[in-house]
Amino acid sequence: MNVRMSGTALAAALVLGLAAGPASPALAAAGTGAPAAASHGAQREATGQAPDAEALRAAVQGLPKDDATAALVRVSGSGGDWRGTSGVHDLASGRPADPDGRFRAGSVTKVFTAAVVLQLAGEGRLGLDRPVRRYLPDLIPAAYEDVTVRQLLNHTSGIPSVGSGGGPDDAYAHRFDLRDPVRTVREATSREPDFVPGTQQHYANIGYTVAGLLIERVTGDTYASQVSRRVLEPLHLKDTYFPGTDPAIRGPHNHGYQLFGTGELRDVTVWGATDAWAAGDLISTTADLERFTRALFGGRVVRGPLLQEMFTLPDASVREYGTGEPAAYSAGLSVMRLGGREVWGKTGGRWGYNTAVAATRDLSRTLVYSVNSTDAKGEGMNPTALDIVVAAFGAPSAG
Repeated sequence: MNVRMSGTALAAALVLGLAAGPASPALAAAGTGAPAAASHGAQREATGQAPDAEALRAAVQGLPKDDATAALVRVSGSGGDWRGTSGVHDLASGRPADPDGRFRAGSVTKVFTAAVVLQLAGEGRLGLDRPVRRYLPDLIPAAYEDVTVRQLLNHTSGIPSVGSGGGPDDAYAHRFDLRDPVRTVREATSREPDFVPGTQQHYANIGYTVAGLLIERVTGDTYASQVSRRVLEPLHLKDTYFPGTDPAIRGPHNHGYQLFGTGELRDVTVWGATDAWAAGDLISTTADLERFTRALFGGRVVRGPLLQEMFTLPDASVREYGTGEPAAYSAGLSVMRLGGREVWGKTGGRWGYNTAVAATRDLSRTLVYSVNSTDAKGEGMNPTALDIVVAAFGAPSAG
């Protein structure tokens, strides 16, 4: 998860890369919405504590509202399961949200990308401590010759981010633009490094864009094909796919909305994702992401000691670029303490959609959610998502 304990406000402690949309009168008159679905399977077992069904129901009730139009939630573990759905499929019809709907998973894509890179390392086809330039000499210039594969995955490469940096209006105007990952990397590496590789951590998409190209170079296959063959197909993730240049979401899905500066709430469901590619273009469902999370943490995706890379943060001397906070990201994941437990996971945000996967290392509790946030790229954390996380795991706790 994109998280960090700060010891101050709860919302600040749970910065998961998700956004709280400002108040909007547009949602108040936009349909009645569907009540939260009843929980089931939450029987208490001797090996664990049942999810707090009451808190989870409260977390998703009352949608649509200012910050979100729908929420899909799955909690599972040794104490039992809970499933909840709230909100609407779309504001125009007001019909209930589809609990099996597909959505844009955003940066949860990075977990899949990291897993495939680690698989290739396990096969001896690349080395985590070897320079990326060894595999991509025509793309990575000498100024970045010391960047290693591991540093791509844990955001310590020093390669600067690129992008428009504009707000929703600018992004909306360019939502169908096609972006080439090779051109993106060339633009990024034409600039001075943000820092000496391995000395700081800066969470960004660029390392995973390079990682996607690395997968293609090493395998001689497309990134999407490799992830599909190595992860999606073996785990039977039949509702998960890579959209490529298609800006639509195929199959059943709930609409996503974005609040713009004028107070207008626009349907942003159809939106290209080529800017994110191997860092954030995955489309999935809560059921598929739950299955993936359990398989990943259980050692069925990345096998042997390489799995530990996903649960290992950089050296304690490595601090976040620009803030000096301790490094929070491993290869594909991040960690914090919730309810006295160490919880690992990842969040993602695409326009109209916020997503998270999270679990304790022993899988005694897992959480997957999709929240149709009305400001999925804004600052702070979406209030509905915040309530879901706290209901599933408990409040942030000190080390």
